[in-house]
Amino acid sequence: MTEDSPDSPVRGVRWSGSTVIVEVAGDIDLSVSSAFQQSLLKVLDRKPKKVVVNMVDVPYMDSSGVASLVKLLARLRKSGGTMCLVGVSDRVRNVLEITRLDSVFEVCATEEEAGV
Repeated sequence: MTEDSPDSPVRGVRWSGSTVIVEVAGDIDLSVSSAFQQSLLKVLDRKPKKVVVNMVDVPYMDSSGVASLVKLLARLRKSGGTMCLVGVSDRVRNVLEITRLDSVFEVCATEEEAGV
């Protein structure tokens, strides 16, 4: 399944049991963050227990992209769900560190490490 919005960096959504894997590609900045956020929140409609955001093909993300991830995490936690970011580039990791969110998000090297 791919998302409806052509502006969204979400390239695919697949399920493994009660875990959804969201595949993301390209830069996530102010120009696409709204579509990105809507695509992420749409995934929650099916009430996954865990969301794995595969970011291996995301070279850059600004604070608007981080805000979309924070919103997703907050909604997931309200429903008892969890989230893991996979394949985070050094540039994206730096943004997470600068915003001090590196300790809030679970970050894994691979989908297997994330439990998929």
